Amino acid sequence: MIAKVLYWIPRFLTILSILFMTMFSFDVFGGDESFGAKMLGFLIHNIPVLILIAILIIAWKWEVAGGALFIVASITGTFFFHSFRGNPASLIVISPFLFTGILFILHHILYPVRKNA
Repeated sequence: MIAKVLYWIPRFLTILSILFMTMFSFDVFGGDESFGAKMLGFLIHNIPVLILIAILIIAWKWEVAGGALFIVASITGTFFFHSFRGNPASLIVISPFLFTGILFILHHILYPVRKNA
């Protein structure tokens, strides 16, 4: 039971965090630009989201590699959003990925995949 919970919590939390980040990109549709410019802005705003989706796909198959990538992504995000300068709002967006990275690795350590002999 605990193995299943520890398996699904990081995946569910990552999906929710990615959806939360995606929500911020919808502000590009409020301007007077052309539709093409709005779509380009939407794509540019979602580059971090696309990277995180790729990391989630990796983590789903290889937990240690994906967990390490989530930890690196959260550290990179900390520098990118200048969270170390006292910007706590960006930590709300970044910290779930550090937490899920740790959970992916923890699940692999506690419940390693056993191959049939």
